[in-house]
Amino acid sequence: MNVPADPSSSLPLAGRTALVTGVSRRRGIGLGVSRRLAELGANVFVQHYSPHDADQPWGADDIDSVRVAVRSALTPGADFGDWGLDLAEPTAPRRLIEAAVDAFGRLDILICNHARSGGDGSIFDMTPESLDAHWSVNARSTLLLTRHFAEQFAPESFGPIDESATGRVIWMTSGQHEGPMPGEVAYATSKAALAGITPTVAAELLTRGILLNTVNPGPVNTGYLDDEPTDRSAEVKKGVLRAMPFGRFGLPSDPARLIAWLVSDEGRWMVGQVLTSDGGFSLR
Repeated sequence: MNVPADPSSSLPLAGRTALVTGVSRRRGIGLGVSRRLAELGANVFVQHYSPHDADQPWGADDIDSVRVAVRSALTPGADFGDWGLDLAEPTAPRRLIEAAVDAFGRLDILICNHARSGGDGSIFDMTPESLDAHWSVNARSTLLLTRHFAEQFAPESFGPIDESATGRVIWMTSGQHEGPMPGEVAYATSKAALAGITPTVAAELLTRGILLNTVNPGPVNTGYLDDEPTDRSAEVKKGVLRAMPFGRFGLPSDPARLIAWLVSDEGRWMVGQVLTSDGGFSLR
């Protein structure tokens, strides 16, 4: 379903359409990814859900400003669309894919960047409700989005996959396999599920000519690593910063570059991998 791009073009995603979830803040990874894909020529449809951000220490952003930020990165002829909805709702993934397809006619790229944060705790705090709340957004909706995205693509006939016509899916995890995340058991569980199931789902998606990879972006400062407001102690943040080999936290543009490469023709040899892009943080 992908439109083959001219390898000599400076717009390797021209003519392709991407859905990026979790694009509700100007400092977020979702916006960084959306802008990077737009700069490379893609049409971009984004999902946002500001009520979740309003419950966080850093608060909600102005969605109109987010829209402007994505639109300003579009190349001539490319289009933009957006929809605000809660992916915890069981039917939301299907409706979101349908809305994006209706807007663009098709989807070539799916970036599942959304996540539920907050309301977490240690193993001794876990309840069915807290576990289900994180599971429904972080894992269940990602799997269902992927299913409905993949249903656009016909099953591959016998023979090699057409490399120039592959769909792309990117999931986001948070490095649970790199070390402990105390106090974030529900979040870590739901995100670890995605990393763990990546090879299985990637193998199944190949039957429809779709390439899935999962990205761990490491400590990217989307506001939660600022001095204030914060949801973690200054000591924890200082410890993380000391472990950053380059002396800085990640920027949204850091994982965005990797993701853009993975969904381009140059990244088509990567399939079913969980990739860490953390500036060497996990090596310290």
